[in-house]
Amino acid sequence: MSGAQWTTGEDGRNPAEAAEAALRPHRIAVLALPGVPPFELGIPSRVFGSVADAEGRPLYEVTVCTADGAPVLSDAGFTVQPAAGPEALAAADTVIVPPTHAMPELGLGGPLPAEVTAAIAGIRPGTRLVSICTGSYVLAAAGLLDGRPATTHWNLAPEFRRAYPRVRVDEEVLFVDDGDVLTSAGVAAGVDLCLHMIRRDHGAAAANRAARMCVVPPWRDGGQAQYIDRPVPEPTVASTTATRAWALEHLGEPLTLARLAEHARMSLRSFTRRFRDEVGMTPVQWLTAQRLELVKQLLETTDLSIDLVAHRAGFGSANSLRAHMRTAFGVSPAAYRRTFSPHDLVGAEG
Repeated sequence: MSGAQWTTGEDGRNPAEAAEAALRPHRIAVLALPGVPPFELGIPSRVFGSVADAEGRPLYEVTVCTADGAPVLSDAGFTVQPAAGPEALAAADTVIVPPTHAMPELGLGGPLPAEVTAAIAGIRPGTRLVSICTGSYVLAAAGLLDGRPATTHWNLAPEFRRAYPRVRVDEEVLFVDDGDVLTSAGVAAGVDLCLHMIRRDHGAAAANRAARMCVVPPWRDGGQAQYIDRPVPEPTVASTTATRAWALEHLGEPLTLARLAEHARMSLRSFTRRFRDEVGMTPVQWLTAQRLELVKQLLETTDLSIDLVAHRAGFGSANSLRAHMRTAFGVSPAAYRRTFSPHDLVGAEG
């Protein structure tokens, strides 16, 4: 199966099927393979299962399945009894593949078991494909990552690159969103990717509610460093934690690097170095990301004008905000509001 088969919008549905799909929960099939870690297997059910609309109706339906419908042994030593077999993959809108620790041949670029190959072949073109951690090996072995950007656990990236040289692997990021194919790094990054998908499907407010229900941080940018070498600092070593918390309360104000360093009582050089060590990105990158998150929340939950949203988030002008949103999300503020906010908040502003 070639990755070229999977293109956005080519879902093989007729208009009647598309209309029916819009009225039901988004169907997610989680493929449990032998040696699956229970934690990663449970991430999709836990995160997506907490998302509902304003009337309390679930927005996602999550089904755990196996390639042949038979139970599989997890890497924790107990058996996973699936709710379905490969028919769940064929009916899914999104297929998620957690890791497997029982197929070492995949690390050498070896073939998938016949039943897994057959099950994946039954997935409809256009279905969103997702991997958590080394679930990327399964997608790569099926040829679904050929020519695409992807990530996996940083410690296995050299092996992955040797086994699947056609994949453009980037071990420096938490997750990669390539439209209809998304990949994430290890464990917690799988939670980040699921929240990102909810945000992409239903907006920041829905993703934040899901994060609160799961008691996890609501947002980590996919481009954030996957692995940050940050030993516990000595008591005498200053941290940027308090300054980051302060900055979140003052996003609408001019926050220069000099002002942030002054608040942290550090030199510019020390502050910048310490910030990157602790966060994995520069202060400017972090500030822009946090301001864009605030913008999305304001667009979704208020009827503030675009000018006022820009001011409150610290972008200064509507033009500046539009430029940042088009760069980050490919849409204007008004288009984002039309997509994700209640109808009574949608105005005519561009």
